[in-house]
Amino acid sequence: MNFTYFLFFICIVVCTLIITYWAARRSKTTFQFYTAAGKLTGVQNGMAIAGDYISAASFLGIIGAIAINGYDGFLYSIGFLVSYLVVLFFVAEPVHHLGKYSLGDVICARFPRNNIRLIMALGAFIISILYMIPQLVASGLLIRLLLNIDYSTSVMVIGSLMTVYVVFGGMIATSWVQIVKTVLLMSGTFLLSLIVFSRFQWNIPALITSVKQGTPLGDQFFLPGHLLNNPFEMFSLYLALILGTAGLPHILIRFFTVKNATEVRKSVLTASWIIGVFYIMTLVLGLGTVALIGFDQLMMTDSTGNLAAPLLAKELGGDFLLAFISAIAFTTVVAVVAGLVISATTAFSHDIYHHILKKKQTTEKEQLRAAQWTAFGIGLISTLFALGLKNINVTFLVSLTFIVAASSNLPVLLLTIYWKRFNEWGAIIGMTSGLLASLLLLVFGPHIMNPEGGWIAKDPVFMLYNPGIIAIPVGFIGAILGSLLTKPSEESIQAFERFYLKAHTGATTRRENL
Repeated sequence: MNFTYFLFFICIVVCTLIITYWAARRSKTTFQFYTAAGKLTGVQNGMAIAGDYISAASFLGIIGAIAINGYDGFLYSIGFLVSYLVVLFFVAEPVHHLGKYSLGDVICARFPRNNIRLIMALGAFIISILYMIPQLVASGLLIRLLLNIDYSTSVMVIGSLMTVYVVFGGMIATSWVQIVKTVLLMSGTFLLSLIVFSRFQWNIPALITSVKQGTPLGDQFFLPGHLLNNPFEMFSLYLALILGTAGLPHILIRFFTVKNATEVRKSVLTASWIIGVFYIMTLVLGLGTVALIGFDQLMMTDSTGNLAAPLLAKELGGDFLLAFISAIAFTTVVAVVAGLVISATTAFSHDIYHHILKKKQTTEKEQLRAAQWTAFGIGLISTLFALGLKNINVTFLVSLTFIVAASSNLPVLLLTIYWKRFNEWGAIIGMTSGLLASLLLLVFGPHIMNPEGGWIAKDPVFMLYNPGIIAIPVGFIGAILGSLLTKPSEESIQAFERFYLKAHTGATTRRENL
């Protein structure tokens, strides 16, 4: 075991546990546990959103994708960034005005039915677990590689830490771990980018020339078609990336942690700037990897490209810089999975336990205890999944998560907020059809059904690796047809104006708005 690597990891663990201890003393109510009592500023929340959103797949995977596939690898970054425009213009403020703790609160502000709340909670739970598994698997592989610790032990460490953060610190601890992660991540990538430029005497043409020499693609490195040469597949992928963020529960519940719409806008703008700058730096690091490490050396070390950033760090600064970058990758995983745990916890303990099972007849202390036990259970479940899937490639679950979110949550959110004719049956049918379509397309697609190394050694029924172009319209069509083929109640139509006013202003009546 390299002592430098170990020292950095211990420093990260100790710092985050100190944050959790501080937060635990302030998480005495459900309002504090679920939303940090709405006391984060827009800038703080924007940094936390960026920390929640930039996963290990982004930090490690995109740099490798750029190094291996050139132009196509960077297009992932564009999709992730543009998605925040959808969040900013269509859902951020209405979610803040309508919800209290969960997405179920948002939809039930218009359709106060337990069956709708249950479906929304199950969707949030599924999305969170699907997103959490690849993060934990990646963390186990990373720590095993760097510290020579057994994979199972590595996953148990990450799983235990994320559970501690949420059980004891709630949203306050989760938010500040994400903020610290953002500061470390941006500092580390900025430092690496500067060192890359300095290696080429700040001469960008010299860097580009070295890139062309370091890749077998040559001049074609900067042209599209190396990763996804099927335009239909490419459009499907980017459709899911752009629309999926607006349906991710762990991102949307962050808009409950600020006090007003102004801070919501600041949150999204701050997150967008941080994410945009980060992805520009990943481009520099991807180019630097090809120029300084070389395609052949990268592929010999790790054919997936996920170790591009650590390899580049070691080339530029030896073991010390490698340890620093690896610690950042570790913090990245911890911050993201903590956000996912609290999202799943909120969906289960608030929506299912408090509203459905207990019919809102619980004390504040009982709700808080239920939330803590739920967080513990979710952490245990996701850790067991990660332990059982260590020999299976689960990276596709990241893109699948965006497809599920875009085809189930997003149609219901948008139509609930903006369409007067939308009704309860539309919400139920839209949510279930989008969720089932995305999951079925996964099961019968080439990720699962594949004669060469698939989970099921048979030819796939659906040939698309990224079925968002099918699943997303299914969700929207199901929601629209469900509303058109059923008659809305007069009460819901009459209440829409009041609901619409609250969604966009926060006021419950015109008199209050004035």
